[in-house]
Amino acid sequence: MYGGKPNMRVISDRNESILKATSIVYTCIPHYAFMWHIWTNIKSKFKKGHLKLSELYFATTRSYTLDEFNERVSKIEEIDTRVKAYLYDIGYHRWSRVHATVNKTWMMTSNIAESLNAVTKDTRELPIVKLLEYMMTLLERWTNEKLLKAKVTFTYLGKKYNKELEDNMTLSRKMRERALTDHIHTVIDDVKRFIVCLQNKRCSYGQFQLDELPCAHALAALRHKNESYENYCSPYYTRESLLHTYEIPVDPLPDESKWNVPQHIAEKVVMPPIGKRQSGRPKK
Repeated sequence: MYGGKPNMRVISDRNESILKATSIVYTCIPHYAFMWHIWTNIKSKFKKGHLKLSELYFATTRSYTLDEFNERVSKIEEIDTRVKAYLYDIGYHRWSRVHATVNKTWMMTSNIAESLNAVTKDTRELPIVKLLEYMMTLLERWTNEKLLKAKVTFTYLGKKYNKELEDNMTLSRKMRERALTDHIHTVIDDVKRFIVCLQNKRCSYGQFQLDELPCAHALAALRHKNESYENYCSPYYTRESLLHTYEIPVDPLPDESKWNVPQHIAEKVVMPPIGKRQSGRPKK
């Protein structure tokens, strides 16, 4: 039903049935693994040193350059060689941002789906009609809250990404910049040197093109040109996009007495599912 979209990808845990189904339905779409599920597997499979590995593993998944990634993988190998072999067998492109064939920006885990599951956990015990009514009411409330929040946002970007941009601006003030052409700049961060191309929205560090938000190096170049950052941010991060996302309200459902039910639907008799009752007292 959803069909294929440009730059589409599937992100899931490593369940074999999901891998099989998506490979049949979406034959040419890359499949990635949630970094959190991989981490829970590491904790259960390799007890040795997992407390030391936690911060290092998540930093490795979010690495922006190959040098940074390789350095962190070497540190993982020093702690436990089995973990490095496990991550290699999964395929670096499935969980590492820098190796991904499609830009995942910040979408590397299942927080959105897990949050929805947590909210509806108890509600899923209700009869189907009550469950649907609850979901509709929940979406009505969420849409209204998000729309009101977007309306009282007075920055060009949404709150989350504006905070990210402000942090990058703070870092950029410590950097030195030298223009090579109108678009290409050399930015010196402490002892390291980075090349920024504003025309292509790229930085040799990799963060600019992967996050689709000006990194500290790009902001240093923009400050030298006395140019604003607005034209270098993904439109999806803007306040305008947030307003468009939530501008269509969820239509409320009228009272059941006012429903216009087609005759062929009203005549249907829905029987309970056929199933064998388990022996013993039900758990619920």
